[in-house]
Amino acid sequence: MNVVSYSDSDFGEQINRLLAPSSLFDPTIELETQSIIEIVRARGDEAIAELTERFNGPKLAPDQFAVTQAECLAASVQADAALRNAIAETRKNVEAFAKRSLRRDWSMRNSHGAMVGEKFDALGRVGIYIPGGMAPLVSTVLMTVPLARAAGCREIVVCTPCDRQGKVNAALLYAARTAGATEIYRIGGAQAIAALALGTPAIPKVNKIFGPGNAYVVAAKRLLFGYAAIDLLPGPSELLVLADETANAAGIAADLLAQAEHGSGHERVWLVTPSGKLLRSVEKEISRQLPKAGRRTFIAPVLDRNAWLIQVSDLEQGVELANRLAPEHLEIMTRHPGQVANRLTTAGAIFLGVNSPTVVGDYVAGPSHTLPAGGTGASFAGLTVDQFQRRTSLIEYTKPALKKAMKTIEKFAELEGLDAHGNSAKIRLKAK
Repeated sequence: MNVVSYSDSDFGEQINRLLAPSSLFDPTIELETQSIIEIVRARGDEAIAELTERFNGPKLAPDQFAVTQAECLAASVQADAALRNAIAETRKNVEAFAKRSLRRDWSMRNSHGAMVGEKFDALGRVGIYIPGGMAPLVSTVLMTVPLARAAGCREIVVCTPCDRQGKVNAALLYAARTAGATEIYRIGGAQAIAALALGTPAIPKVNKIFGPGNAYVVAAKRLLFGYAAIDLLPGPSELLVLADETANAAGIAADLLAQAEHGSGHERVWLVTPSGKLLRSVEKEISRQLPKAGRRTFIAPVLDRNAWLIQVSDLEQGVELANRLAPEHLEIMTRHPGQVANRLTTAGAIFLGVNSPTVVGDYVAGPSHTLPAGGTGASFAGLTVDQFQRRTSLIEYTKPALKKAMKTIEKFAELEGLDAHGNSAKIRLKAK
């Protein structure tokens, strides 16, 4: 772990290291991903099959990409009561939150008396990527697919990796069908994003792509922006804990370890606190808890490279640093977490108080856990249901309203040298 303090002579240099671009912007990964995209662009389904096998997957023919109804039925039969109840509970919270967040049509009268407004239509065909390599992320199905269904999307396409035998995790399949997926493909990686954005005979193109993934998946989303719309850049998991001396060291350590265990090796975790005593206690707790963690072989490299325990001079400096980092998840464990949250403006999601660990957002709370990472929270919000809606503006002028606007229209047409613009309005006022 990296331990730094505001009193260190090189504190500024250490913080600059900390703020270095994440794996989302790794030029080597970008070049490799661009190569994958070009292969798919040139050779379509043949390339997808070849790349799937190359990256430790099965040998599939294009007619085997899609998960069959029989496979979905078998997954449903395998789902026991505990799984069904867990999926139902999370889906209920996610759908309720999504329905509350839907954008609704509206209209008003402008200064000319004309009607202006907006209407919101569901995107017709959306693609959702669900990671399934190191661990089948069943929870991610429930944090994405129900939003598409709540918005009213007709075609909800899920892509997720399969194992070496070509099988998709049964719990993930059950969750996807239950949540509303209309198509499921056993394809993962950057090649899946390329297929969704560019379209192939086996996997028709979508309007917009959603969902988290590894650094290659996120790079593909960035590189294919424009061929399809993109939700955000949800890269490898991040957690920043902003805490004062009232916080519990064991809980902080457990939360940091939890977000480091995903398995990509690019996860990032930070503790920011003015309390040297708390920092030292958290460091000891991490050492105590790590040997008991089932995925400690994945966690240890993250702790070595991307774990930072930072002592700041005061909470205000901690807030400033948190806003610069724009972490995916931000836990506030201070005396007045709500007051602190008001000053935090770039986090993907904020968890208030000692009883709100990140895991409740990961699994059950209701807001989607698909969140911006790698510092992109300064520009992107987390996934919300309105991102599955297409916004269209509406304008309706009457002749009296157009007459009121005419002087302004003529002035702008004159300024810009576009006389046909002005005439297109004027000619209507001359009409009987």
